[in-house]
Amino acid sequence: MTADASDAVEIRNALLRLRRATGLPVAFGGLMEAGRQMRISELSGTATDALRSLAVTSGNGLGGKTVVLARPCVVTDYSASRQISHEYDAPVAVEGLRSVLAVPVVVRHGVRGVLYGALRTALPMGGRMLDAAVEAARDVERALVVRDEARTLAAGGGEGAAWEQVREAHAALRALAPKIADPELRDELLEACALLTAGSASPVRVRLAPREVDVLACVAAGATNALAAERLGVTPETVKGYLRSAMRKLRARTRGEAVVAARRAGWLP
Repeated sequence: MTADASDAVEIRNALLRLRRATGLPVAFGGLMEAGRQMRISELSGTATDALRSLAVTSGNGLGGKTVVLARPCVVTDYSASRQISHEYDAPVAVEGLRSVLAVPVVVRHGVRGVLYGALRTALPMGGRMLDAAVEAARDVERALVVRDEARTLAAGGGEGAAWEQVREAHAALRALAPKIADPELRDELLEACALLTAGSASPVRVRLAPREVDVLACVAAGATNALAAERLGVTPETVKGYLRSAMRKLRARTRGEAVVAARRAGWLP
C-alpha cells in the first residue's frame, strides 16, 4: 500500500504520545517507500533538521536493522555501538543523539515503518520506554490496517469512495449523539445513523451496546484509540474496554476483523 498524508499524521501523533508517555526528549519516524528504503518524515523534539527526509536502507543503521529483523532494537551509545552499521552517524551526531531505540510498525507480516525514541545522553533505555514505543507502534499498525481496507474499497471505483464518505459521516454522527442534551433530538440523530446502515444487516444480528458501536464507528473511520477517546469524550482505556467487548461479541481477533464483522451484522455502513 502507498503511504499518504493521513498515514504521516498517524506517525506524528504516535511520536507525541511516545514522548508524553516516556519523557524522551526526541522521537522521530517514517514509513517504508518503494523498494527497501524507509524515509524519516516526522520529527518531534529535535533541535535540527539533520534527520528530516533521511532515507534509511534496510539493514543499515539501527532503523535498517529493525526493518530486517522486524523487532525492536536498542543501542546505548549510537556512534560507539558494535551492534549496528554506521552509515548515518553524521546526522545522528548533528542532532546530538546517544541512546536510541527503534520499533517497527508491522502490518500483515510486513514492516511498514519505524518509530524511534532517543536520549542525548548514553543511558540504558528502560523497559517502560520500550513498552511505550511498542504500544505507539501498535496504534499506528491498527490505524493502517483500517485505512488499507478503506483504500481497497475505494479502489473499486466511485461507489467505494462514496461509501467511505458515508462511513465517515456515520462515525461523526455517532460521536456527536452523546453530546446532545435534548433526548428527542438525540434519538432523531441516532435514527438518522440507523438509516445509513439500513439493508446491510445479516439474518442473525449480534447485540452491541451503543458505546461499542460508537467505538467501532471511530475505528472504521481510521481513528486510533487515543483519537477515538478524544472524539467520544472518554479515556483511551475506556475505548479499549468497549473495543475488547465488541471484538468478543463479534468473535473478531483484530480491530480490522471487528469492523468487517460489525458491517456484516448491520451495525456499521
